[in-house]
Amino acid sequence: MNNRLKWAAALLCAVASGMTAAQGWAPSKNVEIIVGSAPGGSNDKTARSVEKAIVDGKLIPTSMSVVNKPGGGSSIAFTYVNQRAGDPHTLMVGTTALLANHIVGRSKLSHKDFTPIASLFNDYVVFAVNANSPIKTGKDLIAKLKENPQSVTIGFATALGSHNHIAAGLLAKSIGVGPKNLKVLAFKGSAEAITQLLGGHIDMVTTAAGNAAPHVAAGRLRVIGVSAEKRFPGALADIPTWKEQGANLVYGGWRAIVAPKGLKPEQVAYWEGVLKKATETPEWKAGLQKNYWSDDFVTSAQFTKDIDRDYNDMKAVLVDLGLAKQ
Repeated sequence: MNNRLKWAAALLCAVASGMTAAQGWAPSKNVEIIVGSAPGGSNDKTARSVEKAIVDGKLIPTSMSVVNKPGGGSSIAFTYVNQRAGDPHTLMVGTTALLANHIVGRSKLSHKDFTPIASLFNDYVVFAVNANSPIKTGKDLIAKLKENPQSVTIGFATALGSHNHIAAGLLAKSIGVGPKNLKVLAFKGSAEAITQLLGGHIDMVTTAAGNAAPHVAAGRLRVIGVSAEKRFPGALADIPTWKEQGANLVYGGWRAIVAPKGLKPEQVAYWEGVLKKATETPEWKAGLQKNYWSDDFVTSAQFTKDIDRDYNDMKAVLVDLGLAKQ
């Protein structure tokens, strides 16, 4: 090879090396999105919506898969992800269970043991009964709980102290009923809780609006109150908020993407960028509307501050429920 060709080859290598450096980190193998609940619920829907937006949009150079690890109120999933410290190929759907599990002593892991990537949306809780239930409205439920808090069996996912449980406790507190006095049952996923409700084994579920809406449209369930600031559109448009029915309750749970502890700044930045692009697609926007999710995209730095604040607020609620570890 003559000197001119050697010089050209060296220049090409330098350019290629510079391009690689400029591009920064990118995944080099399959990326797992871990879900701490069974298929069919809101956490699972979140993971599959993220996966679809990223894969369909070709936003990463590798494959991506959803892995369900239900059990322990998401503690099994938290442990799995925590064992992969520094691995940017492992993501997880983060929920307020990250906070609650630590507060109630279900897990030694807290939000500080993970890397917050981005909060995606807020998922407001609805209260649903069987279509043939004698409880017709939110006011009926309020009257029944005031008369006897144990007269209504309330089911939810995924554990005692979950945001669905907290919603029920906040309703009780807002109407002068002791949150500890409620009769509650926890299930591995909202789909399981709804199945029990449809079978007449429990009286009510607190769950995400998107989980209940198809059953409402089919005439199997009736939503009696929503914990959002204003009414939902679509199949739930006629359902009044709790504020409209005399209860001061506005409450939902954030859905986020978190990663193991120890990610490098460029890896966090990479996933922030990918998720930002994913949540701007028409398909994602359609999913927000279909599932009644409130758009609330917040990146790592601000999300980290928000979680610290939420931890303190949630601890106060869980003390009322008699679940906070003293």
